[in-house]
Amino acid sequence: MSKFSWRKAAVAALIVPALGLAACSSGGGRAPETANGGDAGAVAATPKINVALITHAAPGDTFWDTVRKGAEEAAVKDNVDLQYLSDPDGGRQAQLIEQAVDQKVDGIAVTLAKPDALASALKKARDAGIPVVSLNAGEDRYKELGAFTHFGSNEKLAGEAVGEKLAADGFKHPVCVIQEQGHVGLENRCAGVKEKVPGSEILYVQGTDMTQVQSTVTAKLQASKDVDVVIGLGAPFTLTILKSVAGANSDAKVASFDMNPELAQQIVDGNVLFTVDQQPWLQGYGAVDALWQNTRGGFEIGGGQPVLTGPAIISKDNAAAVLEFAEQGIR
Repeated sequence: MSKFSWRKAAVAALIVPALGLAACSSGGGRAPETANGGDAGAVAATPKINVALITHAAPGDTFWDTVRKGAEEAAVKDNVDLQYLSDPDGGRQAQLIEQAVDQKVDGIAVTLAKPDALASALKKARDAGIPVVSLNAGEDRYKELGAFTHFGSNEKLAGEAVGEKLAADGFKHPVCVIQEQGHVGLENRCAGVKEKVPGSEILYVQGTDMTQVQSTVTAKLQASKDVDVVIGLGAPFTLTILKSVAGANSDAKVASFDMNPELAQQIVDGNVLFTVDQQPWLQGYGAVDALWQNTRGGFEIGGGQPVLTGPAIISKDNAAAVLEFAEQGIR
């Protein structure tokens, strides 16, 4: 894919059926919440249904606040009682799915970062006749696990797009920092980068401990002076990587995946080269809305293919325009 054709694909990916405008919401956590607030306007006249959104979100990762906001706005519009639950451990995420099945929810939206750990629980959902959609991670496994559609970015192609851009700009020794070993989406991102820039390295860090993230990246930069760019795979991690670059007195540049207002500002200020936005608000909104559409009419969005919400590259050229939306929590 050329560095121009992927941009066209990203634009095309924005045309997602039945997507609305944004509202604000509270942050994540494991406890279930009900979406009752927001400026939703008209509410669907269909009977109320119960949907569980179950992610692998780690505490403190602001990415998931944006996913949740999209899901909550769709829930208000669609007359859905939404439970949001999360656990970064695959086994515990599977337990949350089983709990939702036991509660006889009307639909489950789930992230498939560790699909093998969730297979048994998702089979229970299928056996119970509960429709499932996936989002964010698992675009290559969702069908076999019983989801009828998937909302997210193709992470391998997103990584390749980053690799093409870095190679075109003359970078030869990237370090791709993975904050959760075994997460299929993160591994695919770095694999895509390495396919286009063979000199790329992977550095694993413990994403739940930002002090460890900073010290590990700092040590790598001090030991490997040929590193010319460090890639963070989430906005909070990239912001920490900026501290590592400064602490190591390194000349390495920084690039990123995903978005939050602080990262958008760093791009505007020229401290981060760019980020790859998979548009998480759309993922949350689309997943909940697809379950409602399926319940009300048996509709299956996507036509047997994943609904792509990215990649979209945010660089200094367009970051200022995106920053306003990031500050609203919808980018």
